[in-house]
Amino acid sequence: MATTNRAATDRARPAYFAQLATERLDIALCRASSAVARAADAHATEEGLGVGQHLVLQMLDAVGPCSQQALSEELRIDRSVMVSICDDLEQSGHIRRERNPRDRRSYAVTITDSGRRRLAEAQASIPAFLEDTFRVLTPDERGQLSAILGKLLQPGNSGEQ
Repeated sequence: MATTNRAATDRARPAYFAQLATERLDIALCRASSAVARAADAHATEEGLGVGQHLVLQMLDAVGPCSQQALSEELRIDRSVMVSICDDLEQSGHIRRERNPRDRRSYAVTITDSGRRRLAEAQASIPAFLEDTFRVLTPDERGQLSAILGKLLQPGNSGEQ
């Protein structure tokens, strides 16, 4: 009977984290970010293309060839991790690294046709992933969240450089 009373008491008690999230936006944002990152990693594992790899291919497709340093800075991926990502993508034939003709000390990273095909395959599953991940938000709320996060991620805000 004590177990039954305890279970009833636990159900009657309000969830503390919901209260904490309203008081500490930083903690709520960290927890939400972690949950979305875990979902993105799980989705990427299913797709066979890591989140970082996907971002690199997407940026190269959008802006054209650029240095690993530019990729690292723009995508906010640590330089040592970027080297590993580019190594894997190059080994798979999805990118090509060549000496930058304007600066022989750096490499120009270019997406290949294989990389474009792989990116298109990965992109096809993103809408369903996003719909599932953010299903508790209305389309308007998703737009608001996107706008707010965009503001927070501007250089100079929240410690971003």
